[in-house]
Amino acid sequence: QVQLVESGGGLVQAGGSLRLSCAASGGTFSSYTMGWFRQAPGKEREFVAAISWSGGGTYYADSVKGRCTISRDNAKKTVYLQMNSLKPEDSAVYYCAAGSGPVVPTTESYKYWGQGTQVTVSS
Repeated sequence: QVQLVESGGGLVQAGGSLRLSCAASGGTFSSYTMGWFRQAPGKEREFVAAISWSGGGTYYADSVKGRCTISRDNAKKTVYLQMNSLKPEDSAVYYCAAGSGPVVPTTESYKYWGQGTQVTVSS
């Protein structure tokens, strides 16, 4: 069983930056593919980025490619999402997730989920 706790969300102006963190406990963090997803009010949860267990493989949604960077520190059992050039449409609750499969953008591939952290981007 893996517990995930996100932090780092908040209110930022358009064009600003935030770094989200997701701390894991339990399980073997270094063996999991980690992903970030987001969900805006009235919308389905959507994929943002994912990273392989080693950190050597990453995958980004087209909507954030070039503006976001996912990284991980297996010694600290933490995955990060650096978000730059934020836009109002990036506003959502951001969730991190852990899975045992490949680096893929589907929610079904991730077994463990955090509670989410709110990101609000003002125009």
